[in-house]
Amino acid sequence: MVFDLQLRTATPKDLDWIHELRHRVYAQELGQHAPDPSGRLHDGLDGDNVYLVAARGADRIGFVSLTPPWLGRYGLEKYLTRDELPLLADDDLFEVRILTVDPGWRATAAAPLLMYAALRWIAARGGRRVVAMGRTELLDMYRAAGLHPVGRTVHSGAVTFEVLTGAVAELTKFAMERYGTMLERLRSTVDWQLDVPFAPRPDGCEHGGVSFTAIGTDFRTLHRRHRIVAADVLDAWFPPAPGVRAALAEDPGWAARTSPPTGAEGLVAEIAAARALPAQTLVVGAGSSDLIFRAFGQWLTPQSRVLLLDPGYGEYAHVTERVIGCRVDRFRLRREDGWRIDPDRLSAAVGSGGYDLVVVVNPNNPTGRHVPAAQLRSLIAAAPARTRWWIDEAYLGYVGLAESLADLAATDPRVVVCSSLSKMYALSGMRAAYLVAEPATAARLRRWTPPWPVSLPAQLAAVAALRDPAYYSDRWLHTHALRRQLAADLAGLDEDATVEEAVANFLTVILPTGGPSAAQVVNECRRHDVYLRDLSPLSSLYQGRGVRIAVKDTAENARIVAAFRASLDVLRQGPASLVPTPPRPVVAGSAP
Repeated sequence: MVFDLQLRTATPKDLDWIHELRHRVYAQELGQHAPDPSGRLHDGLDGDNVYLVAARGADRIGFVSLTPPWLGRYGLEKYLTRDELPLLADDDLFEVRILTVDPGWRATAAAPLLMYAALRWIAARGGRRVVAMGRTELLDMYRAAGLHPVGRTVHSGAVTFEVLTGAVAELTKFAMERYGTMLERLRSTVDWQLDVPFAPRPDGCEHGGVSFTAIGTDFRTLHRRHRIVAADVLDAWFPPAPGVRAALAEDPGWAARTSPPTGAEGLVAEIAAARALPAQTLVVGAGSSDLIFRAFGQWLTPQSRVLLLDPGYGEYAHVTERVIGCRVDRFRLRREDGWRIDPDRLSAAVGSGGYDLVVVVNPNNPTGRHVPAAQLRSLIAAAPARTRWWIDEAYLGYVGLAESLADLAATDPRVVVCSSLSKMYALSGMRAAYLVAEPATAARLRRWTPPWPVSLPAQLAAVAALRDPAYYSDRWLHTHALRRQLAADLAGLDEDATVEEAVANFLTVILPTGGPSAAQVVNECRRHDVYLRDLSPLSSLYQGRGVRIAVKDTAENARIVAAFRASLDVLRQGPASLVPTPPRPVVAGSAP
């Protein structure tokens, strides 16, 4: 296929051309800078920023520069201080600068495609806001892309710029609604070599992994499941308890055709007995996502203020920001702290934030870190009375069910505990979960619960699972041994990579700077039918370098290690891209 345009990350071989074009445009054509005898134009961010390049065949025709937040400085700071432009202090701010197209190509789609490529690259690194300087005579073009002026003007030589900004989610939505048809038409003419998909998902959120796509979502090629390693989703590596399999196999025809108990009364009773909780404190649903959407839809409005952990489970940001439109803040965890929650810092944030809801996933996904129950209870006790806490305990079994806050949630109207039965009990396909709340809160949620909220097969499976705690305790214990071995094997692949082990049924590999990105490794592993999760879109804190890997059985873990090794070997042989190189803190893994 012959492409009209190629879009890619710059390599070292592009730098001299970039500097020459910058001089030709900004010194000779526009008079922003004084001409340099070398015919080249450099600045202080060169070597740290990222360039995206547009080319046609052997001809390079344009570029755009991106400054990620982890560099700690922006090009705009040559003109404005952070006091003068407070948004420069935002944690997830990416700077787009020096959008430059060779004069002979300015009537083509090169500039809009470079702007779109910049947006996609930033979204794939967890960016939530962009800032740019746009020449005043091109302001209409930038407005047409969804950017808006912040009211600050910058003068540089003979050129006047407006400072522009926009939220990444809103810019993406704007681009797809206004230019989606044009972008789809251009898609077939563009050689898209960036490590991010050309188009975003329809709702802007990555729900789970993509391994089922390889199996076949039409269910006609389910045999493919035997060759796919689905380590991009956190489903259990072990089968459900024998009693679960027996319950589902006894009379599957009856289970399929029979309506379940209207209010899942038997399941509620079994949860109450297994967890020593009053039945009136329980609400069941078809997975934790069902309960999240149902509860948050009742409690929150666009005026609500919500605090989320960052990094954190992406479904919470999707529901609060994109679905409901809440005012969401992030409590940023620190890699140098081992991603652990600093209780004093969190207490101060909650105490001064005026939040309606604080969400804590414990153990956290994707970091795998656990906050001891006693510490979390103290945090909640000291928090303002108006703030509700949602504690997600989907992975608590890997730490110990004694660490649950369910007993507190059953009596304290400020606390709700959500517990999925999917990950801990190997029931992801069944879709069963419950939440615990004090009786009045639970009753209000039950009023908004439709009849038959959990299917009959799921109820049968969940009840049988809860009746066999010994089986699952053994499986959880064996998961730790498998995770330790997987972590050790992966650590031996690259001495500059860091394996963060944590406590649940997954681990994270932080790739070294200057090498392949997480997206590149994930994509290359798929050639081996091994599916891993690129964490970059979840948070800019991963700097495009975080890969989450679910723990599987011994054989599949060996395939993961082999695919990872082969992918690194292939990618190291390819052309090196120019990537920013921030200081890299080392975080040791931990195990229970």
